[in-house]
Amino acid sequence: MNLTLKSNVRLSDNYGLLVLSPAEGKTLPEMQPGQFVQVAIDGSKTTFLRRPISVNFVDTTANELWLLVRRAGNGTETLLKSENGSVINIVLPLGHGFPMPESGQNRLLLVGGGVGVAPLLYLGAKLKEAGYDPEFLLGARSAKDLLELDEFAKVGTVHVSTEDGSMGEKGFVTMHSRFNSQIDKIYCCGPAPMMKAVASIARRNGTDCEVSLENMMACGLGACLCCVEQTVKGNVCVCTEGPVFNINQLTWQD
Repeated sequence: MNLTLKSNVRLSDNYGLLVLSPAEGKTLPEMQPGQFVQVAIDGSKTTFLRRPISVNFVDTTANELWLLVRRAGNGTETLLKSENGSVINIVLPLGHGFPMPESGQNRLLLVGGGVGVAPLLYLGAKLKEAGYDPEFLLGARSAKDLLELDEFAKVGTVHVSTEDGSMGEKGFVTMHSRFNSQIDKIYCCGPAPMMKAVASIARRNGTDCEVSLENMMACGLGACLCCVEQTVKGNVCVCTEGPVFNINQLTWQD
């Protein structure tokens, strides 16, 4: 699908927020929190493959798709330099997203680190729409690295951890005091070591936990096999079987 770039806001040196709408008056397809898209990069001589990017938010009223993009190389840097009005080809939506809570799971904690916070905004909005009161626990190296705090605050309660203590509690997100209180279900996305640490906490406390993996992806369709993850049922492609998995499906060890 061709989408037109309506807004390109540089949030920091390494992050930008792209707001896009379908070209030619089309309507965005239905998308679930936790799904991702594959973005074609035009204008980069070194980028031949599409880039996988999480769905950050979908505004159905405005017919807008939000993508939170981290500058990781020439491809994403080229994307972040796109001008308003540019037409960008995107394959969407892809993968399986986050499941809604089960009955009795009311205390919901959405944990994100770095660009891993991206899918949690849309998830939180959907949870709020369904009558839940989601809490966010967002971690970063410092206050300047925290993303979209105002948007998260519109959806639920926001807790913050920074490694240097410049905002919120000092330390890794897994050290936050919120983990000392009752949690019925955890949703998590971020760097693999952080997610594994959160999964370990969830297992110790008997808490249901869903994680969104960030394995390297090329095709997004299960053909290239570069995003394979080992699970209790064998190796699977994260792009087609995930990216969201319950921790009980994974072979992670505490």
